[in-house]
Amino acid sequence: MNDDQTTLDAAVAAASDDCGCAPSPAERRAFGKDGLSRRGALGLGVLSVVALSAFGISQGVTAAYAATYPSWDDVQRAKQSEAAKAAEVTRIEGLIQSLTQKVAETQAAAKVAADEFYEAQQKFFAASTEADSLQAKADEQSAKADASAKKAGQVAAQLYRNGGDDTSLELLFTGSADNADELLARLGTMDKLFEYNQSVYDDAVAARNSAQSMSDQAVVARDERDRLQKIAEEKMVVAQQAADAAQAALDEQSANLATMQAQLAALKDATTKTVAGYKAGVAAEEKKRREREAAEAAANAGGNSGGGGSQGSGGWCRPHGGGKSSGYGPRSQQCGPQGCSSSFHYGTDFANGCGAAIYAAQSGTVDYAGYNGGYGNYIRIQHGGGIGTGYAHIRDGGIVVRSGQWVRSGQVIAYAGNTGRSFGCHLHFEVYRYGSAINPVQFLAQHGVSA
Repeated sequence: MNDDQTTLDAAVAAASDDCGCAPSPAERRAFGKDGLSRRGALGLGVLSVVALSAFGISQGVTAAYAATYPSWDDVQRAKQSEAAKAAEVTRIEGLIQSLTQKVAETQAAAKVAADEFYEAQQKFFAASTEADSLQAKADEQSAKADASAKKAGQVAAQLYRNGGDDTSLELLFTGSADNADELLARLGTMDKLFEYNQSVYDDAVAARNSAQSMSDQAVVARDERDRLQKIAEEKMVVAQQAADAAQAALDEQSANLATMQAQLAALKDATTKTVAGYKAGVAAEEKKRREREAAEAAANAGGNSGGGGSQGSGGWCRPHGGGKSSGYGPRSQQCGPQGCSSSFHYGTDFANGCGAAIYAAQSGTVDYAGYNGGYGNYIRIQHGGGIGTGYAHIRDGGIVVRSGQWVRSGQVIAYAGNTGRSFGCHLHFEVYRYGSAINPVQFLAQHGVSA
């Protein structure tokens, strides 16, 4: 094994240890066939680079999109001659166009990657549910076989408790029958018992065969589940990288666009308005924007009601305020402009109004923060011990944590919205055990949290 492979293996192991989401021993064996652990895909940085290239995003997307941006001193000097001014105008217009194009390209690529992640994730959830259902049916048939076998044994014991296979002779010569009619009645009863026992035995055999068949199907379903999970995890890595690239482009634009637009206006301005005036205007607008964001964040953090963030046991807490608007399990489909909901609801919905705070249900490491197809804006957190949580339909701009960040229980991580396949502002909350979705309300109740 070369040094690069050793380093990669160490990174994969560290990623699993940090998030506490390593697979169970049985699942490790299931994934050991091809050397890729259930969460190992998170460490495959090379995968994300190759995949991002397929979306047309280069490795340098997180860097500045231009080597330099014009300063206000550059603008002031350019105004001293028409040639210099024209050159600076062309330069700034080119930078603005480049930034705008880069934002559009990276956002489009991020959406494609996120949609693929969502579809792969939903296929995995469906396969996991099917595997669990088949195993439950196999267990049910096995229990039925055990009960039938036990019943057959009880009947046999009753038939033969007086000794061996000579029960009919004993009945004939016991002298306990006073007349032929009573003797025939006893023999008839014995025959019926034999018939009944044969029927019970047949039921036991049929149930055992059915249990074995269901168990075999469950094994196949679990293999398919594991295959689909690896695909989903790989696509999650790509989607996160694409989301990071899009955010980097947007941050680059936000940091420079307003200034360059003001610089462009200053260069084209034929009046007596000074460069200093434009510069001051940009600074004033930036100050107002920050004040608005701070006030909005404070209002959202302080305005949540209905039990969001209330603590249970072991550090678990309610992830959102408001009432439960939809539960876990099968449901009828809803359709709207964003498409149709799934026929199986893998989470629980909490409705506390648009912009209400969303809390980390437990401390852990964020391993996804970004757009995710039908979930809209989405966060996933790994808490250790194979347990994770998901938070969906977050409003645009409402994610306040990043992938790789450690968050504490009860920390505000986002604000509720109506993105993705949603039909009103709410939090769609999911709980995962080794990646598979489980009933969030039951899980929270086991940890003292009322949902």
